[in-house]
Amino acid sequence: MTQTEEDLELSELSGEFTDDDVIVHIRISRPMGSNLDWTLEVIDEEGYSTVWEDSFPTDREAYEEFLATIERDGIQTFTEHPVQTLH
Repeated sequence: MTQTEEDLELSELSGEFTDDDVIVHIRISRPMGSNLDWTLEVIDEEGYSTVWEDSFPTDREAYEEFLATIERDGIQTFTEHPVQTLH
């Protein structure tokens, strides 16, 4: 069963992120009304998605993982390989 936007609680840390003139959208979410871990997805300007296989206990940890990935690999990592899953 696929979750719809209405079924998800979005973190306040979700939104647009720009670095080196590249814009991506960060979506940190979990099922609405739950205390489950947060999932992290980054969507590039063309709509391609990168999703982490692992979930995160807090939305802050998910966001920090996103920032660490940019620091380590650069924001282009989200545009060079359009459909990918990160660990």
